[in-house]
Amino acid sequence: MSLAKLRALVDGRSAADLADLTVTGITNRSGEVRPGDLYAAVPGTRTHGAKFAAEAQAAGAVCVLTDAEGSDAVAASHVTLPIIVVPDVKAVLGEASAYVYGAPASRMRMLGITATSGKTTTAYLMYAGLAAHGHTVGLIGTVETLIGTRVIAHVPGSSFTTPEAPDLHALLAVMVESGVDAVVMEVSSHALQLGRVAGIGFDVAGFANLSQDHLDFHLDMESYFAAKSLLFDGRSKIHVCNIDDQYGARVARLAPERTVSISPSGLSAAWRATEVDDSHLEGCRFVVNGPDSSGLSVELALPGRFNVANGLMAIAMLAQVGVPPTVAVPALRDVVVPGRMQRVVEGQDYLAVVDYAHKPAAVSAALSALRPQTAGRLIVVLGCGGDRDQAKRPLMGEVGARQSDVLIVTDDNPRSEAPDTIRAQMLDGARAVPLAERAEVIEEGDRGRAIELAVARARSGDCVLVAGKGHEHGQYVGDEVLEFDDTMRLRAAISASRTTRRYGGADEDGPDQSAEENAE
Repeated sequence: MSLAKLRALVDGRSAADLADLTVTGITNRSGEVRPGDLYAAVPGTRTHGAKFAAEAQAAGAVCVLTDAEGSDAVAASHVTLPIIVVPDVKAVLGEASAYVYGAPASRMRMLGITATSGKTTTAYLMYAGLAAHGHTVGLIGTVETLIGTRVIAHVPGSSFTTPEAPDLHALLAVMVESGVDAVVMEVSSHALQLGRVAGIGFDVAGFANLSQDHLDFHLDMESYFAAKSLLFDGRSKIHVCNIDDQYGARVARLAPERTVSISPSGLSAAWRATEVDDSHLEGCRFVVNGPDSSGLSVELALPGRFNVANGLMAIAMLAQVGVPPTVAVPALRDVVVPGRMQRVVEGQDYLAVVDYAHKPAAVSAALSALRPQTAGRLIVVLGCGGDRDQAKRPLMGEVGARQSDVLIVTDDNPRSEAPDTIRAQMLDGARAVPLAERAEVIEEGDRGRAIELAVARARSGDCVLVAGKGHEHGQYVGDEVLEFDDTMRLRAAISASRTTRRYGGADEDGPDQSAEENAE
């Protein structure tokens, strides 16, 4: 693509003549520059990307896109590449990336879903519905990236729910080349506020819910809501909003003329769920009532009332891009999402579940869904991530202590923080619950040992919930990523426990004294 046209697109200035220069790619990471790329030198929290312009030039970059500060740094480093200078690189990076890769989003149906909880599940449901309707579908989200049925092992920037703008547009371009004609994307508040989805127009966007999370990044709930609302600032043709959620109702009022409302509780809305049955761990059932399809029975292999909301959102969004409920509903029946209310069965006589719930509302919803399925005690293993919203930690502890029978407070991904400090904040919330209403509270920092403790306590009719990490395969501790998989650890603990009990190698009345010493 023409660098001169790109400069005009981003309203930039350059001392060099760009008339005969072209660019074939764009990246904001100097270590990933390929010959022909535009290097976007972005200011960071610790240093400016312009300091790596020489590295980018050596790798084959043909131009640098940066701000005034970056331009001075590039000049000081004696880099000979032409420079396009703009006031704010991040503000134009999405549009620039879209231009460089030929506006790939405009050549596919784009469906974006935003929410505090349920984005991943809703995205998988929509993926299944689109595929059933004959589309070749792309999926961009927290768990994985799919091009059709092909899993992409590594996408640059894929540690984020929504990749950085250059990576995202490059990925969309690859999807176009691969024959994808519809893309389902999870859209995070970070992505919206940081401009990662700039340059993308959505055919339909969904707002499912908002609850406390990410207040380490957003100043408060209003700031968090304002970031989510950016998906509905005109870049999406149709808005599908869950009006049962107070924030969803607010989004619905932003542009009533392009809004389609849904109500999982059966309130007056364009799409309603009625005759809800969420009493089975094997899944949930409801009847969908919509503008063109009413009285259609829906069955999901996903338990809990919150999955009724996810299912209804998926059906309503799919209808806006031409997938009728008569096609979508059968396709949703067998969808299973990794690490989302995932049952672990190793022949035990109690329930064992792994779920990604890592915020107060999500943990509460998971426990509420499991309580009716639990004849005995509800045992939960729960931690909080480091370098993230600290305000939610006591809330997580309180929810766990109030809604379970045994709460085992452990480590999640402590990252750079002291794990015992994180656990102490959770325990403060747990101990704030009146004693008569409080679960038995145990602290065990080693997550693997915490899972083993939960399994050791479980008896017939109980339920063990391991919450927080879901599909993740690693644990972030300091600068290391340790191999860790909740599902595998839970499965191994159950197998070992069954073997031990079978041959009489442990006291079946409970864990050993050292574990009891951790109890409150």
